[in-house]
This record gives sequence, C-alpha cells and structure tokens, in this order.
Amino acid sequence: ITINLVKIAGMTWWDCAIVGDPKIDTTKIQPENSKLDTLDDDTRQTVEKMMWDQRQKMQGLPTSKELEQQKILEKFKSQHPEMDFSQLKMAPDGLNKYTQNLG
Repeated sequence: ITINLVKIAGMTWWDCAIVGDPKIDTTKIQPENSKLDTLDDDTRQTVEKMMWDQRQKMQGLPTSKELEQQKILEKFKSQHPEMDFSQLKMAPDGLNKYTQNLG
C-alpha cells in the first residue's frame, strides 16, 4: 500500500499526520546539524538550491522554478508576437505541475 499525503497549505507544519493523533510540538524538534561540505555534489547542489528558494520565498521573490517558468513564458511570447498576452493570468504554483517538464 502506498499513501501519498499532499500538503495544500505549502510551507507549513502539520499539527499531526492523521486527525486524532497527538499534536506534534515542532518547538521540540532538533534538526541534526550538518555541513554542506560533507554532502556529495548532487545532494549539496539540491540542498543549496532549496535554501536559495526558501530565502527567495521569505523575501517575496521568485523561486528558481518560478524564474524558469518566467523564462519559458518570455521565450514563447517572443516566438509568438501575433498573440495577445495582455490578459494572461498565471496559475498559483501548485497548479503549475504541468509546466515543470517544458523548456
């Protein structure tokens, strides 16, 4: 059996995994300290990207994924000058799963 739990609220902590379970006290969680230089190259790049994206979000700036999506959109717009994009509305990030493999 595989169970997928999807967080709709994004970057928030759940009180518990299953309704009725004891609440998780996130103030008691002690993350393990680790140094980036102890990680292999691929893992280090992934962690650094996640940290950069988190800082961007906290500052209200676009994440690497959002920047890439903007780049793809601008390329498409330049390739199709005949199209009117003035009424274009971007979907929230959670709805952009279909664009992640474009480019």
